[in-house]
Amino acid sequence: MSSAAVGLGAAGDPDLRKLGKTGAQVLPVSLGGEGILRTTGRAREAVPVILEALRLGVRYCDTAPAYEQSQDYYGAAFREAGPEARQGVFLASKVHLRGRDEALRLLDDSLKRLGTAYLDLWQLHDLRDEEDLDLIFAKGGAIEAALRAQADGRVRFIGLTGHHDPKILLEAMRRHGFDSVLCSLNPADPHRRPFASTVVAEARRQGMGVVGMKVLAAGRLVHDVAATPVELIRYAASQVDTVIIGCSSVGEVRANLAAAHHFQAMPQDAMVALERRIAPRASRYDYFKAD
Repeated sequence: MSSAAVGLGAAGDPDLRKLGKTGAQVLPVSLGGEGILRTTGRAREAVPVILEALRLGVRYCDTAPAYEQSQDYYGAAFREAGPEARQGVFLASKVHLRGRDEALRLLDDSLKRLGTAYLDLWQLHDLRDEEDLDLIFAKGGAIEAALRAQADGRVRFIGLTGHHDPKILLEAMRRHGFDSVLCSLNPADPHRRPFASTVVAEARRQGMGVVGMKVLAAGRLVHDVAATPVELIRYAASQVDTVIIGCSSVGEVRANLAAAHHFQAMPQDAMVALERRIAPRASRYDYFKAD
């Protein structure tokens, strides 16, 4: 477990912190691309979720081509909110394809769906095994797509994501100097294949931005009354720059972003106590990791 709380990144707003070497200023809590956004044909419910997050000052927005119509919903929300809304957020999407040419085609489709000329962050999505790395870093692999897109302005920063095996992310980080990493982080993390003590620690050493996911374990931790949403947000956001949470309603957006304002880091002894509380059922809350 990372023991150091994240330093604040903006002198003018104590709720903001810096997203590593990207220099972007983000709240402790950001809008995830899943929840109601990972659906098809539900724009009437999904777009208001994004609009409310924008209204409440969210700084980092997450999406991906793999998340059904998530990108389309963002595009619709930006059109409704106006161009200032897009310019006011750090927009992150992903690519799950491993070859250069197919990845670039997917990027152009993402830009079209999102209604933007560029992404602030384009991430190599869901790295799971050595085969993924071999394909990405081979001649004609997706890393070439990312570098080309960065050179021509379609992408500002390049990141990677994973929740399966920290060793794979560490190896990717050894092969290339990424700008950010998105990894899983909840109180079950120390149980096995920990990300906090490995990936997060190495990302900090490299000056990368660090984003946490799986904070609520897809709601299982809350459903089981194992911990409250505020506890889980404080736990994860005390160790990373921001956490992304998928929302199912406008009410969830309000509750999550309320936790971001006037944020207080969780002391280390409280984090350890929460980990111990979760430990007996940790396997239920780290189900997304490799066996």
